[in-house]
Amino acid sequence: MLPESRSLSQVLKELLSGDSLRNSTKQQLEIWASADELRAKAFGITPENLGKVIQARSKLLQSVYSEVIQFCQNTGFHSETAILENLWNLWLPLAMQLAEYRQQQGYPLIQGILGGQGTGKTTLAAILKIILNHLGYRTLSLSLDDLYKTYADRQLLKQKDPRLIWRGPPETHDVQLGIAVLDELRQSNDFELEEIPNPKWIQVPRFDKSAWGGEGDRTIPEVVENIDIVLFEGWFVGVRPIDPAAFDTAPAPILTESDRTFARDMNVKLQDYVPLWERLDRLMVLYPADYRLSQQWRRQAEQKAIASGKSGMTDETVDRFVEYFWRSLHPDLFVKPLARNPNWVDLVIEINGDHSPGAVYRPSDRLT
Repeated sequence: MLPESRSLSQVLKELLSGDSLRNSTKQQLEIWASADELRAKAFGITPENLGKVIQARSKLLQSVYSEVIQFCQNTGFHSETAILENLWNLWLPLAMQLAEYRQQQGYPLIQGILGGQGTGKTTLAAILKIILNHLGYRTLSLSLDDLYKTYADRQLLKQKDPRLIWRGPPETHDVQLGIAVLDELRQSNDFELEEIPNPKWIQVPRFDKSAWGGEGDRTIPEVVENIDIVLFEGWFVGVRPIDPAAFDTAPAPILTESDRTFARDMNVKLQDYVPLWERLDRLMVLYPADYRLSQQWRRQAEQKAIASGKSGMTDETVDRFVEYFWRSLHPDLFVKPLARNPNWVDLVIEINGDHSPGAVYRPSDRLT
């Protein structure tokens, strides 16, 4: 058995230095992996497969580490210890699980990722894509943002409803485009179609947020083929309409009658997105310890941009911006109950105030 003073990161660094997976090291990794019962259940770890899982995860760690750490450091994440521990405890087992789901169902997997501002959904999707590519799965990251209506269409929409001052809420996306793209991706790499000599090329919409002075517009689509796994992320991916009576006693910033009317109208528009969510095979939620953290995180991001000489929003503008989103789909009303619903959500990853991942569990296991 390893001395208790040795940390997980120290053990993993030894593996990365070329050391073979000794029995004592393997036993300690098994103990750590099974100690968190909810996380172990979430990733399908059992006493029967534990040894095999640790062996496979160790091998994959050695394969992907250099690329993952380079990506993390390029995006401003410089703590090697944190990267290692996140890689071992979350990113690797999650990617391995997605690969297993893809293999089991025999056709492209569409994995939804729901997360508010600052929860790291885009970063998570990028890291999962790196790992899944090493596992041999062609992976596509698609954002709800990529489905925004064109600049021209949103200007017409704003004339019709001046309350839609920013892109983001329901009705600012082209839902039918999203449905069409996901349906094409689903059919593009079915095992039964593998013998077709000419693969189908699919145009995936992309959105340039910098266009039109920050208003944003569609840009050149990305052309892909034979996608195995789609990581579809966004701030309300998978969110469903709720009972309108909830707005009678809604939390701040839904305070005035006009606020409640706006919230009710957005709730109605959310119904249009349900057919899009029905294309998801699975849904995970990145769930902050307190939804109000997203406001703090956005302030920090904008302050950092300004300090580096880039343009950025003031704290006051950030507050108005974030509260606008809360008025349209309040996290307490929409995301909180969804994250507890095993009928719609397969996995919850809690996000701490410092952006680090916390508890990982299936909603069904929290109910037992």
